[in-house]
Amino acid sequence: MIPKSHPRYESLMKRERIIEGFKKGIVAHAGLIAHGRGETFDYLIGERSENFALRAEEAAVARLFLAENPVISVNGNVTALAAPDVIQFARALNTKIEVNLFYRTEERIRKIVNEFEKLGASILGAEPDARIPNLEHARALCTREGIYSADVVLVPLEDGDRTKALKDMGKFVITIDLNPLSRTAQTADITIVDELTRAIKNMIKFADGMNEERARRVLEEYDNRDILAQSLNHIKNRLEMLAYHFSNSSGLKT
Repeated sequence: MIPKSHPRYESLMKRERIIEGFKKGIVAHAGLIAHGRGETFDYLIGERSENFALRAEEAAVARLFLAENPVISVNGNVTALAAPDVIQFARALNTKIEVNLFYRTEERIRKIVNEFEKLGASILGAEPDARIPNLEHARALCTREGIYSADVVLVPLEDGDRTKALKDMGKFVITIDLNPLSRTAQTADITIVDELTRAIKNMIKFADGMNEERARRVLEEYDNRDILAQSLNHIKNRLEMLAYHFSNSSGLKT
């Protein structure tokens, strides 16, 4: 039992959810590594939703709000960390949910579908009937009702190959990625440089009261390259500040 007084309580609880998801067969081995990599970037950012993240989250909600057939793509890590919030967010914007896995097995697909069903949500992906063009591995499998016909796809914790393939299909792609240097972050139309559970909770709040006028205004003012630049500058400035602090503290020899 992790005490709530622990200074890293939130981070450790997310880690525990990933471990539990792995034990249940929802999270792949590689998902453990991916989560650790994300934690590293979250440390660099400061483990909070900065302004560049909030702006991207609002823009993401605006684009999903205006979409004709929006879809949220989920994998094992997303399911383990945020399934209830994903469901709440999808309902707020009338968005479909579809499971898609890089390390695909029918057993993992079934377990993820069951996890959402236990929470009262039906999701797509268990019976794929289409393929994303120019994508050779199992991530190409999708449904015509969902990802294949979607105009806007939210792909949290994604790989760069599928992001590019979705863009090549003419889709508007939104991602949640703590690493602003990843191929996914660099390729997506809207890149949310934030931790998944914080991002989804923020977007649920932005969805409340979203309307067409506000959505169009937010998107007109949004520049994803500028958001990526802001995130990198934030990391650089924060590291410089920390380095200055430690180099000038009495406990550090220079």
